[in-house]
Order: sequence, then C-alpha cells, then structure tokens
Amino acid sequence: MKKFLSFALLVTFILSLTVCVSAADKKTKVKFNKKQLKKIELVESPRHGLPMIVLRENYSDVPIFGEPVATPEQMVNYINKRNPNPKLNCTVKDIVHLYYVEAGREGIRPDIALCQAIKETGVWAYGGDVVPEQNNFCGLGTTGGGVKGAYFETPQLGVRAHIQHLLSYASKRPPKVEVVDPRYELIKKFRPQIFGKLTKWTELNGVWAVPGNHYGEDILNLWMQAQMPDASDASMEAADLKVLLEDDKAAAYVYRGLVNMEREDFYSAIDDFKTALNTESELKEALFDLALAQEKINKNDDAIKTYDELLAIDEKFVDAWHNRGRLKLAKDDYNGAISDFESTLAIETINADAYNDIAIAYFKQKKYEDAWKFLQKASEQSTTNKIVKENYEKFSACIKVNK
Repeated sequence: MKKFLSFALLVTFILSLTVCVSAADKKTKVKFNKKQLKKIELVESPRHGLPMIVLRENYSDVPIFGEPVATPEQMVNYINKRNPNPKLNCTVKDIVHLYYVEAGREGIRPDIALCQAIKETGVWAYGGDVVPEQNNFCGLGTTGGGVKGAYFETPQLGVRAHIQHLLSYASKRPPKVEVVDPRYELIKKFRPQIFGKLTKWTELNGVWAVPGNHYGEDILNLWMQAQMPDASDASMEAADLKVLLEDDKAAAYVYRGLVNMEREDFYSAIDDFKTALNTESELKEALFDLALAQEKINKNDDAIKTYDELLAIDEKFVDAWHNRGRLKLAKDDYNGAISDFESTLAIETINADAYNDIAIAYFKQKKYEDAWKFLQKASEQSTTNKIVKENYEKFSACIKVNK
C-alpha cells in the first residue's frame, strides 16, 4: 500500500510539473501577424571597418623612441577633423609644432605622443578632472575623484612635461633641458621597477593608466587613423612620391589607393590595391581595401572572392566575416550569410549588428520565430543601436504575446 501511494504521489508530481511547464509555455507564447510582417522591411547593419594603411610594425613592437611617420600637416588635419573647436590656449598648428619640437629634442616619436594627448584630453574637449587652463595634456598628477593634477603656465611647458614624463618611463638618460615634469623625480626615486625600462607604447598598459589594459593599443589606433590620407592634392603628391621612391612598393600603392578612394576614383584605387597584391599577395590591408573598393562599384561577387582570400589568410578578421555575410545576404544566400555572421559572433560575442543581420536572414525566409529570437538578442545587447531599435519596434508591432 505504501509503495502504491509513493508511486501515486510521484505520478501526481510529474503531471503537475508538466502542467506548470505547459502553462509557462502558453504564458510566453508569441503569435505572429504574418500579414503585417509581410508589409514591413527590416534594415541591415552597415558595412564594418574602415580602409587601412599598411603598418609594418606590430603594435607590441612600436617603440616610444624614433622618427615620426605622420607629418605635422596630417596631425593638424586629424585634430581639426575630430574637434573643430579644441579647448587649447594656442592654435592647433602651434600645439602640433610644440610636440614635434619638444619630442624631437628627446628622440621621442612626436606623432604618437600627440595621439596620447588626444586620448588623454578627448581631442582637447576635456570633460574629466583636468581643465583647459592647466595646459596638462597627459593627465599628470590626476588620480580621479576630482584631483586635477599639475598646472603649467604655458602650452609649451605642458608639452615639455608630457615628453619628460614619457622619457622617465623609456630612458634613464635625463632630459636635455630643465625638468618641468613634477613627477619625474618621483618615478626615478620610488618606481625603480619602471624607471627607464618601458621602451614600447604597449608597455604603458596598466602603468600610465589604470586599469588601462589596452592603453597603448588605443594610442596606436589613433596614430593609424592620423596617417590616413585625404583627397587633397598634397596627399596625392605624397602618394606619388611614395610610389616613385619604392622604398616599400606594396605599402606605397596601398597608400595611393587610399587617396583614390578618398577622391571616389574607385577604379584607380582597385588598380593600386591589385598592384600592391602583385608585389605582396597576402597583404591583408590591400585585400581588405580592395574588397571595400569593389563594393563601392557594386562588384559584389569580386568583393566576396577578395574576402575569401583574406579570410583564408586570417580567419580572425572579424570585419571581413561581417562584410562577406552582408554581401551573401544581398544575394539571397541566407545560409551562407548566417554562417558568416555566426563566425563573427564566435570572434566577437558582443555584436548587436551580427544578431540583427541573422534575424534579417531568417526574416527574408519567413522564419519569423527565429527572426524574432535573434532580433531580441540584438536588442538585449544594445539599447543605443538605432537600426536594431527601429527593427525591433517594427517587428514587435506585428506580434502578440499570449498571457
């Protein structure tokens, strides 16, 4: 009798659990208005990645000492583009000149030091503890919580202090002029483990800024952007000179191709990128730039083949996966597109655009349940992505949740 009661209780428990699960399923069941869904259009995410110049140095190897790569004119243009009204106590041209003079005196790369100042000041927009009147361009003496740090009477002294502080990290040699960095002697006396021992920009990670895990890489990313040519005649003259000198033929043709891209002369740009690849067939920057140029003139099949070549060389090139997926989506190759977006997510797990575009691939196949699931994931990952937000609102207006 006891065994029978135990069995009966077990059956009752299982049945009640089944009823609960079934009720939960019913509670969240979504009903799709297919007629309405056929009337809406979802927007795909934009192309990912910007054209790339050739950097021969690995980020981890870029030294603090050395000659500049970006010209003063490029740095002036870059600063003006990023902030037309910087809060400086001198002109942009003056601040750039000061960095090239002060850093040049100590042998430090002025273009990258400027990019550090750009990072620290938000392109001289400030907004943190430091104020423009301090002429403090690298956060000297700031520790957060309203501590403003060091003040310098003129922009030149602020630049000099920045360069001297870099010197304290990178060399035991004293500055060539009077020390104005208030923390130079402190580094020398109290931090012997780093004084004169950090000779590469990425070695500043977690040291100059805390936690600053990618501090050096962030500075070098800005430096790469600053070197990008524009559509000006000066950029074309510089590009032609690079091609003529042939110090690095592949890099020179990529550079000229980028100038042609800026001028929207995409056919000439494609010729330049192909010439670079004839010299160096596995040059990733040339392949990526070529694919972008091919997309610009709607040579999408060619672009897919170029992305194929690039991904065969570097399977972690996340922007190539995303862009190839977009092109496959445009060709109604839904399975191929979904596969590429999934590869994107395998590399970069936080990527609302990839979830959005997977949703679109399912939506175009009228697989609304799958589309809704991935669009929800996209929305969960980003509340500021305008495309995702608009798609989510359109889709949600066409469904009903039964409670």
